[in-house]
Amino acid sequence: MQQHGRHVPDEAGESLWVVGDTYTFKATADDTGGSLAFFDATVPPGSGPPPHVHRDEDEFYYVLDGELEVLDRDRTFNARAGSFVFVPRGTLHSFRNRSAKPARLVVGITPAGFERFFFAVGQQAVPGGQAPPPGPEEMARTLELAPRFGLEIAVS
Repeated sequence: MQQHGRHVPDEAGESLWVVGDTYTFKATADDTGGSLAFFDATVPPGSGPPPHVHRDEDEFYYVLDGELEVLDRDRTFNARAGSFVFVPRGTLHSFRNRSAKPARLVVGITPAGFERFFFAVGQQAVPGGQAPPPGPEEMARTLELAPRFGLEIAVS
């Protein structure tokens, strides 16, 4: 039996607010047989995930709009619209929007499965709304659940 491909229209996908960002999932492990997860991210000024390491997944992203300051182990660089970033598993990394306007990027994770972490710690996004800054409850939940998903968060 031949399997069909996947099409997700531009406004479709489940959206979550996670650590101040909005993530709209276009493909998850359930959709791709575990091969990859893919989502759209909107990162408001001053936002972005804390430095962290994925033990089991490679991550990549492509900046569609705006600019991000990216941490890659012990170096930082700016990724502007049109930039591609690949982060091999086991690499300390993060990104932060240091500009005055939102940044937008698409993110891929392979193999899939780590996206379940976002569903465990995030909250349903309100259409047209902006993610609230992460509060103490979300940060506590994030730190508590991270090890279950092979995630190490560098706490300063």
